[in-house]
Amino acid sequence: MHQEPGSPLDAFTPDTAEVTAVPPSSPPATANEPEKPVTQQDLNRLRRLLWVFGLLLAVLIAPYVVERLQYASTAGKERAMYDVAREMKDEFSLNEISMASRTLANFVGPSVVNLHTHGRRGEGEGSGVIMDAEGYILTNYHVVQRVSSVQVLLSDGRRKTATVVGADPLVDLAVLKTELTDLTPAEWGDSDALDVGEMVWALGSPFGFEKTITFGIVSAKERRGIRDSYGRRKIHQEFLQTDAAVNPGNSGGPLVNADGEVVGINTAIIGQSFRGISFSIPSSIARKSYEEIRQNGWVERGYLGVQPVKTPDEVARLLGLQRDQGVYLVEVRKNTPADDAGFYVHDVILTWDGTEYSDPTLLSRAIAATPIGSEVQVEVARMQGNQPARKTLTVRVATRPPDNL
Repeated sequence: MHQEPGSPLDAFTPDTAEVTAVPPSSPPATANEPEKPVTQQDLNRLRRLLWVFGLLLAVLIAPYVVERLQYASTAGKERAMYDVAREMKDEFSLNEISMASRTLANFVGPSVVNLHTHGRRGEGEGSGVIMDAEGYILTNYHVVQRVSSVQVLLSDGRRKTATVVGADPLVDLAVLKTELTDLTPAEWGDSDALDVGEMVWALGSPFGFEKTITFGIVSAKERRGIRDSYGRRKIHQEFLQTDAAVNPGNSGGPLVNADGEVVGINTAIIGQSFRGISFSIPSSIARKSYEEIRQNGWVERGYLGVQPVKTPDEVARLLGLQRDQGVYLVEVRKNTPADDAGFYVHDVILTWDGTEYSDPTLLSRAIAATPIGSEVQVEVARMQGNQPARKTLTVRVATRPPDNL
């Protein structure tokens, strides 16, 4: 057979090769030879092959199918959200926010007052909000703490000296009384009904600039352990966190919702000037305090005489406690109910009146809400020698002293 150079056969056949034919394993069947019947063993083998093939196919194809289904679901959801957002965008206008701000400034503005104080620390500025037509004004306690006089400036330009009716130092609130008439009181709102992301407006007199309004959103709820305006101590209560611009002088002014209702009292910021984080006392707390101060001149609260913090991990391990179990005492004041009952620094309060606590704020609120004069069983964990031990102490709750937190 003649072959062209470079043909496929040349490529696979050596020049000097012995080619040996391999005989078939069995002679080919002739046309007259009968076909071999299919046995049950052949069927079982076929089933196994099909099963293996199906399994391999599922392993190879299933992730792709699942991925496509997930993509289709996500893409469909995102497309639907996009379509809704597009429709809302067409209907939404920034003019609505501007109009809301102007409306709230006019609606709430007459209820907001500028406070000018004189005291041992010199002159000071703050804000307040009229909560009753009879002249009761709510503000922060630190605005009027240890001042000799407070002058109220209304939005209509009227001025008059106000008296301090009473205060609730635990939550940093105070109530003033002015004899001015024809006042416009603000309306209470429900801070518990606020959602994170909801818009809020802060009104007051930052740096003495009265009739100032800013807006933002509720950044978080139930913030705890915030330090006071002077950074000296932590206030053990819950706060609303917002990004509404608040600066020195805003303290005591109202935080309002879109309906112009007071949902908070602006109280604290991080640092000496606004950094995008501000804190307000929720109306759910402020309203109770205001009503009790107005009625009695004070808020009677239970007192133990300790400084609680979260339990450090090393203390929990040393005492055989779970992480964050109990509340750790870094201070036990002399001549207090805690001192009389035998509490020590480094004790960990596990239960107060039968209820477990791990949050210093919640424990402080429970102590404050305990009836004066009642005896409470308190379980503590402490080191006794070189071994951890538990002890139950009985404490008689006293009345919180003025200015004592």
